[in-house]
Amino acid sequence: MSEAAKPTGELTLRTLAMPSDANPAGDIFGGWVMAQMDLASGIRAAERARGRVVTAAVKEMAFQLPVKIGDTLAIYTEITRVGTTSITLNVEAWAHRARHQAQEKVTAATFVMVALDEDGKPKAVPAE
Repeated sequence: MSEAAKPTGELTLRTLAMPSDANPAGDIFGGWVMAQMDLASGIRAAERARGRVVTAAVKEMAFQLPVKIGDTLAIYTEITRVGTTSITLNVEAWAHRARHQAQEKVTAATFVMVALDEDGKPKAVPAE
């Protein structure tokens, strides 16, 4: 990994890309990568909201590189905005290519999470 190419945010989730997550060519399904990003967003936003959150939106996601079987996928999250009931995060997915000792950015997106109360209705995000 070069000095210029470094993840932004906090490492929130790491997982291994397995054969069951791939197509016959060995490329990991984009939906699986997006699901890992959604999990990481939920973890980080729930910590900040001190409770339940749901995904409200995913903005502008484009895949730059494939993830292959055996890669370790690392998801980095950065909270960029806290609204009344919403939390916006910048989320990056990086593949650690063990075979090549390289880490490459796969994709990034903006996730918007909404805090919910016990009845499933939007609630205010508490102050830090």
